[in-house]
Amino acid sequence: MNEAAQATTNPALGVLIFALGGLAGAVFYLPFKKVKNWAWESYWFIYAVSGLVLVPWLLAFATSPNLLTVLKNAPGNELKYCFLCGAMWGVGGLTWGLMIRFLGVGLGLALGCGICSAAGTLVPKILRGEFGQLFESGSGIVSFIGVLISLAGIVMVGLAGMSKEKELPEAEKKKAVAEFNFKKGILAAAFSGLMSSGMGWGLVGGPNVQKLAESTAPVTSPTWSGMPVLVVVLLGGFAVNAVWCLFLNVKNKTTGDYVKSATPLIGNFIFAGIAGAIWCSQFICFKTGEPAMGKTAYVGWALLMACQILFSSLIGVVFLREWKGTSGRTKSLLTIGLALLILTTVVSGYGGYLGQQAAKEAAPVPVQEATPPPT
Repeated sequence: MNEAAQATTNPALGVLIFALGGLAGAVFYLPFKKVKNWAWESYWFIYAVSGLVLVPWLLAFATSPNLLTVLKNAPGNELKYCFLCGAMWGVGGLTWGLMIRFLGVGLGLALGCGICSAAGTLVPKILRGEFGQLFESGSGIVSFIGVLISLAGIVMVGLAGMSKEKELPEAEKKKAVAEFNFKKGILAAAFSGLMSSGMGWGLVGGPNVQKLAESTAPVTSPTWSGMPVLVVVLLGGFAVNAVWCLFLNVKNKTTGDYVKSATPLIGNFIFAGIAGAIWCSQFICFKTGEPAMGKTAYVGWALLMACQILFSSLIGVVFLREWKGTSGRTKSLLTIGLALLILTTVVSGYGGYLGQQAAKEAAPVPVQEATPPPT
């Protein structure tokens, strides 16, 4: 680890940034509830324009002064990989909304994020032949334990959701989630979670792009060096979302939504755009939190998903009342799951701390030149 990287390593800060990203991922869908008389494809298109293009590119230009130079000189294979991973996420993201529609915010995000977390964290390590690093003594094994705890927490929340599904009568389910359908929701969660893990693959798939950002004048700081990678990944996602939404606009004859006077037009644009900006924030947090974690940055994806599930479940319990009327057993499963997700942040932060200490111990000690004796 170079001196610049060591200077930005702060595991506690990294965990906090990932947690803020998880919060953004948990609440981004809420502004959509304020959109009136628009078809899904219409407000989703505005969300995509805001969250996948406008916000990330404006931030990238503001924080990465060499953005265009880096993208021009970056390895083509890395840019293509990042773009295609973003497109893969785009396919999964199209069913993310369906998953929430059929399962609710709490259960939907728990299951979708669980699949996304496992695939997005472990697959990149396997593809790069780095799976053995997960079992290195010290920070490696502690951080891997943190990932396992997060997956256990996700499983427990999922079990709580399945228990809830068996207990509540159909009418009660519909009160909390108007279109509740467990079978359709599970299928949507499985497909969406796996495909959405492409975002995790893409965001860690541009190491040479980030090195260029940190070494090409005028240099970008390590904290923001992931922005060139982020905009490429999101551009791939936008391509898929835009094509599908515009296709549905034409197919369903909803192109007039964007100018329809019988709707709160300005409000619809604003709330759909806010949803996109909030959504994008989770991945901005992911890329800016990575440098703070040092060698254990790979846990960021699992942490992001765990925090997203934690906050979405709390929102489902406290504000949306999605768990009202469930048994003590179901609530116990949910409580255990949430406790494990909280424990994940502590263990991952400790793993980052151990990695930071190991890096300091391994750093070469500067040799001072001997002072010549006085004459």
